[in-house]
Amino acid sequence: MMLLIAGLLLWVAAHMFKRVAPDMRAPMGDPGKGLVAVLIVGSIVLMVMGYRRAEFIPLWYTPGALVHLNNLLMVLAFYVYGVGATKGLLSARLRHPQLTAVKIWAVAHLLVNGDVASVILFGGLLAWAVAEVVVINRAEPWDRPAEVSALGDVKALVIGLVLMVIVMAIHVWLGVWPFAGTRP
Repeated sequence: MMLLIAGLLLWVAAHMFKRVAPDMRAPMGDPGKGLVAVLIVGSIVLMVMGYRRAEFIPLWYTPGALVHLNNLLMVLAFYVYGVGATKGLLSARLRHPQLTAVKIWAVAHLLVNGDVASVILFGGLLAWAVAEVVVINRAEPWDRPAEVSALGDVKALVIGLVLMVIVMAIHVWLGVWPFAGTRP
């Protein structure tokens, strides 16, 4: 469980560094982006290793119908994530599409994974996404995109579906069937 927690803490620190300690981050310039990217990749590796090695301690058991809701929420999460890369109609209404996607993703996973490690991982990333939105909203105003079109939403859907297929393939490669529900 320690690897999982260490990975989660590293993820939060790497993402919050710019916002919480801007005076330390600013002098690092562009090379600092590389360092942050390495820390984020390292955090993902630690979270995956820690989650896979964690003992399964059940807190609740998932009703089968929630698996379908999870799958629907995952399509929505990947679509909303894609909105962050487009100028669609939704991008003019949603300030933090990628963080919103993480929140949807985390809730979807909590619906079908009721064990301690899942609560730490998905609950921790949900808490991080909420905190990140609060920190960003307090730090800077939002300039809504002025020029948006429905074509951007179509692009977001395509981006989201491509990302979803890639993530599902990674799940299968790791030995986790993405449509099954509770982890083994």
